[in-house]
Amino acid sequence: MENQYGICRVSVSYLRSTASDKAEVVSQLLFGEHFEIIEKEGHWWLVRNGYDEYEGWLDFRQVVSISKSQFVELQSCKLLAPLSFNNVLTAEDGTFYHLSPGSKIPFLKEDYCFIGEQKFKLGFVPHDSGSVDFMSEIESTAKFFLNIPYLWGGKHLFGIDCSGFVQTVFKMLGLKINRDAAQQAEQGEIVDFLAIAILGDLAFFDNQEGKITHVGLMLSNNQIIHSSSKVRIDPIDDQGIYNMELGKYTHKLRIIKRFI
Repeated sequence: MENQYGICRVSVSYLRSTASDKAEVVSQLLFGEHFEIIEKEGHWWLVRNGYDEYEGWLDFRQVVSISKSQFVELQSCKLLAPLSFNNVLTAEDGTFYHLSPGSKIPFLKEDYCFIGEQKFKLGFVPHDSGSVDFMSEIESTAKFFLNIPYLWGGKHLFGIDCSGFVQTVFKMLGLKINRDAAQQAEQGEIVDFLAIAILGDLAFFDNQEGKITHVGLMLSNNQIIHSSSKVRIDPIDDQGIYNMELGKYTHKLRIIKRFI
């Protein structure tokens, strides 16, 4: 099959483990995110996200096809929906699309962005992830997501998982990392000791089998923000994350990585 490409045209499209509405949600595509089509099965497409190469099945009715040249152009697009709960696009028929932060704003011309033949009027100023200072904005960006509920595979304002949270925060600041915690743990440079961890480092946690299962963003060498039941701030020490509500350690520290 020749290479084929597409783009998400709804606020959020679910990526599933198999071609079924009953299948596990493994991730999501946000509005404007582009992908390569790997396989087609009925109204399901197996796609590879152009941003992080994550794969999953989606309903093709939530997306539209684009050309290879458009796919390539979107690879360098830095314009995103900003940190706001009021990112509204107006379609040509007068209906509204509400975008989560980190959604891509494709093919912007004046006050309109375009997906296929559809154009959408922006009701907000796009965020340019290519013109921000990571260290000065990392804390406020992460804290914007406080209290967003945890959702397996989630990347949006009504549900986000641990790796989706840190990936989205880094994306807003122009730094690309992989999708899953285990994949993210393979990136960055090792921080030898918790005592020298700094704001912006990522801490990774494993289970009894030694598999990386959780990630959070360090606010200091004794405090972490992460998505666990919701996006929250908890104390951390050499043993791991201590949950004050439960009165116990909930995540065992494995490794700390630095990305800048």
